[in-house]
Amino acid sequence: MDLAALRNDLPPALDNLYQGHPEQDRAQSLSNGHAFPTGERDKAGLLAGGDVKRSQPLVIQVNRKLKEEEPRASSLPSIPNPFPELCSPSKSPILSSPSAGQGPQRESGSHVVKVFSEDGTCRSLEVTAGATARHVCEMLVQKTHALHDESWSLVELHQHLALERCLEDHESVVEVQATWPIGGDSRFVFRKNFAKYELFKSSPQSLFPEVMVSSCLDANKGMSHSELIQNFLNSGSCPEIQGFLHLKEVGRKVWKRFYFSLRRSGLYYSTKGTSKDPRHLQYFADLNESNVYFITQGKKHYGTPTEFSFCIKPYKVRSGMKGLKLFCSEDEQSRACWMAAFRLFKYGVQLYRNYQQSQSRRSHQSWISTTPLRSMSDNTLVAMDFSGCTGRVIENPNEALTVALEEAQSWRKKTSHRYSLPTLCQGSPLSTAIHQTQPWFHGRISREDTQRLIIQQGLVDGVFLVRESQRNPKGYVLSLCHLQKVKHYLILPSEEEGQLYFTMDDGQTRFADLIQLVEFHQINRGILPCKLRHYCTCVAL
Repeated sequence: MDLAALRNDLPPALDNLYQGHPEQDRAQSLSNGHAFPTGERDKAGLLAGGDVKRSQPLVIQVNRKLKEEEPRASSLPSIPNPFPELCSPSKSPILSSPSAGQGPQRESGSHVVKVFSEDGTCRSLEVTAGATARHVCEMLVQKTHALHDESWSLVELHQHLALERCLEDHESVVEVQATWPIGGDSRFVFRKNFAKYELFKSSPQSLFPEVMVSSCLDANKGMSHSELIQNFLNSGSCPEIQGFLHLKEVGRKVWKRFYFSLRRSGLYYSTKGTSKDPRHLQYFADLNESNVYFITQGKKHYGTPTEFSFCIKPYKVRSGMKGLKLFCSEDEQSRACWMAAFRLFKYGVQLYRNYQQSQSRRSHQSWISTTPLRSMSDNTLVAMDFSGCTGRVIENPNEALTVALEEAQSWRKKTSHRYSLPTLCQGSPLSTAIHQTQPWFHGRISREDTQRLIIQQGLVDGVFLVRESQRNPKGYVLSLCHLQKVKHYLILPSEEEGQLYFTMDDGQTRFADLIQLVEFHQINRGILPCKLRHYCTCVAL
């Protein structure tokens, strides 16, 4: 080969290489979008010059091997990844960083609600924006493993104002919480309220006295008092309530007594005695834009004449006492009548729907236990005779009455059966301490705390608790609510012939322990004014 000829042809090829057009340079790329390596591109340009014969460059597709391996991979059985969080750092709570993402976001519209119990413990719940008070109570009942009933309630408490009210079942918890001042001491309290639906259970006369209900409408003149109230309750409307209330004037410490009247158009007071003349009626408050609260410590915070005080708090009042309308009634019955009337006036038929829904939920609570819940009303109890080999139902009323009297007398007699208990249980520490496991026993609490607890959980006939006596070291006290008053009965232990028993009537009726005493008075009234119906209890959150 002539080396001189080759040397002469080489410079033009180099010139062509360095004088190439930019369009040609950009075109020298692989089909997959990647550029040639620098060395390969120079060789290609070198071989492209003049008369030199060159082979076409081979374009290698990088993803060719992947495409060929896809069918092979899909034919293999899929093996689940045992550590998916390590393979997806964006979803891993350990490997994720703030720049890589915060992980799964919370559901839009969710809010955190903190609920306290009466012993000061609290629990935070994440609820939706439309969560109602009944929904929150059901969540807390499940978390605390408490017995489900309609008496569990959510209470709105403003400690600095000494105000509290029980939320209705349909109220939105988030909306109520949004009205609180930021950084205040307002809170929700989870407790029982046996008086929540008492207006639909008790007799109308006990809640709405005849002297406080006006029957001025012509359509109601022919009705009796009980028929009138029952008509209002069934229709979900509010009767016209009237009566005297003490009112604290704005900006003054003086309480004045006025005659108030609650009508469909609002709350009025008379400027002239008990006159209902439109000229003497002064419009006072709009209940549709307000909430009604109990005042827990009226004499201490507001100097109320009595302890039976309540307050109307407008929605626009977020903090402070300015704008509060303070009232004080003569007794608890009067205050309960006004509070029930305010609830009916504001919520109407919705209140009755809440009651019906609570009753339907109660009838469908068979999932709580394997055995269906039974009603303990008097209509479901029958007299039985177990004197023979088999029991029989006593259908004759006179015979049933005779058996009941004999059974009551047997509790008052000293029989060999009472003292035939095993020796291990007679006077043993177990018989004197077994009551401490019961929910109705509250240990060593004061008389004032007992009053407060029963009032908070509802002044309903039959609400009770058992506590240790402060005056008698060995005695106990049964505190019972009757006719909206709390009464206290001393339980004394006694020992006779080596047998320990408890009694409330100087030994006439004797019980082996406090559990037997409570169970007896849940069925029989005995010396008490009413049977034991509801026990006060507190749960720890």
